[in-house]
Amino acid sequence: MISIMLHSTLILTLASLATPLLVSTTTTAIINTTKLATMMSLMPLLLFMNSGMESITTNLHWVNMNFNMQISLTLDLYTIFFTPIALFITWSIMDFTKWYMSSDPALPRFTKFLLLFLMAMLTLTTANNMLQLFIGWEGVGIMSFLLISWWSARTNANTSAMQAVIYNRVGDMGLIMSMAWLAMNLNTWDMQQIFSHTTTHPLPALGLIIAATGKSAQFGLHPWLPAAMEGPTPVSALLHSSTMVVAGIFLLVRMHPLLTLSPSGMTLCLCLGAMTTTFAAICAMTQNDIKKIIAFSTSSQLGLMMLTIGMNQPKLAFLHITTHAFFKAMLFLCAGSIIHNLNDEQDIRKMGGTGKTMPITTTCMTLGSLALAGTPFLAGFYTKDTILETMNTSPNNAWALLITMVATAMTAAYSTRLIIYTQLSTPRYSPYNTPMEVNHHQTAPITRLALGSIVSGWAVTSMTLPNTPQIMTMPPSIKLMAITTTTIGLICATDLAQQTTNFTHPSPSMKHSAATQLGFYNTLTHRQLTTTKMNLAQIPALQLNDALWYEALGPMMMKTSNLLLTKKLSSLHTGNIKTYLLAFTVVLGSCLMLTWT
Repeated sequence: MISIMLHSTLILTLASLATPLLVSTTTTAIINTTKLATMMSLMPLLLFMNSGMESITTNLHWVNMNFNMQISLTLDLYTIFFTPIALFITWSIMDFTKWYMSSDPALPRFTKFLLLFLMAMLTLTTANNMLQLFIGWEGVGIMSFLLISWWSARTNANTSAMQAVIYNRVGDMGLIMSMAWLAMNLNTWDMQQIFSHTTTHPLPALGLIIAATGKSAQFGLHPWLPAAMEGPTPVSALLHSSTMVVAGIFLLVRMHPLLTLSPSGMTLCLCLGAMTTTFAAICAMTQNDIKKIIAFSTSSQLGLMMLTIGMNQPKLAFLHITTHAFFKAMLFLCAGSIIHNLNDEQDIRKMGGTGKTMPITTTCMTLGSLALAGTPFLAGFYTKDTILETMNTSPNNAWALLITMVATAMTAAYSTRLIIYTQLSTPRYSPYNTPMEVNHHQTAPITRLALGSIVSGWAVTSMTLPNTPQIMTMPPSIKLMAITTTTIGLICATDLAQQTTNFTHPSPSMKHSAATQLGFYNTLTHRQLTTTKMNLAQIPALQLNDALWYEALGPMMMKTSNLLLTKKLSSLHTGNIKTYLLAFTVVLGSCLMLTWT
């Protein structure tokens, strides 16, 4: 009976979300539908909290292959917790969009695109087989392209959307490789059947990690994430909180039983996550674009989630997804509120003083930044602090531990820098700009997400805890290491901000430029590498083929042959009539012999 209620409510929720896509409706109707679906999705959560029951249902046989392929929905811990959170955040973002993009004539279509984005993510999270998961996987990729390039008149928006697609295609190759291996060797794409096999081959795990690296912007395939900030701010909020970028981490969480069979894959996750979280934190320290600072913080937190999976703690990584979604969506909406009020100004050096004119926005931004830094009793503290404690008591790679603690201090530093530059001191924007908060659709969504950023950590961790054994006792120094590191980063950022209040002559350095430009990654991969390859291909083609073989065998050989032949023939011109008659007789005789034969 409980299983029927779980799946009936889930199918009814998805059906209600699909209704606005099938009929022509207004933006308000779409928002109300999403709100209704959010309320309906709480029913499976309450049933699960009461009974702890997980369920899988098969609805339709849909593909005839060598193995049975069915539309199969799974309602486990991950689906039941993620669905209401994703719906709640999407509802808040849509509500904010009604104010942020009120002048856009295609606002209803934009809102439908956001809804499609959400439905693609829900398709991925509820899938019980790899093909169904792949459909949702590609769905979020397609919708991200359409939404990032929404302002298609801007060249940067189109370029960023194409960059996101290309980098995600690399990740898709890894997922397709894993699916092909599973189909050929295990003859199934059903997840439960896959988990029942004990395969130790590293190829499927490697393919899954490559897929997650592309979708979740891990180190090596990370440049598309900050570039995606060219899209509208509501797109950035939805993309970074509960769709798209968390799809890669969710894939590894869902397929973790297969991943644990490959020790090398777990080590790769650990090292890749540590590199990503540190590299993104370094880049965030030197950015001046408010949206890119928050984008790099997302990449840093995704690296922390990848590191957690490498420590064999998939549920803890999932819990960090749920808490991170609230304050990350709130940070982007606060940034959008400030940007929109300052006539699309995104440089934090041209802000300041917004704390007095926009009290709700700046209060929520401070709250979100503190939650991101792991301040006690806010959402990020309950999961981020647990991850760091688990890492400190883990016998795994000490190098990963060291650089992750450095990234933790930097997270507090750039969060503090963001607060100081946008809210404190005197205004540095044009006096003609008048930032204000007069619209309900501007402040209400941010306030709702602020409430979630306060209570979600306590609520989620009180409902469920990581089931993998952990060390529950530790020395006070290790227990306090995370909060100590965060405090050090906060103090250092405050001190540096106070020392840079005076005008100074700019003194560019290579280290600062490298951090600002992602370690010159884009320059090296998109410009230098391609130019070098083209030159290496062009020079041999020009010098070896055109200048050597083509010329030697073509014009030069004809020239040389003509010169030699002319020289030989000219030597026969002696002026002697007997020589000419002899040559004529020989040629005529040869022709007659050839004719006779």
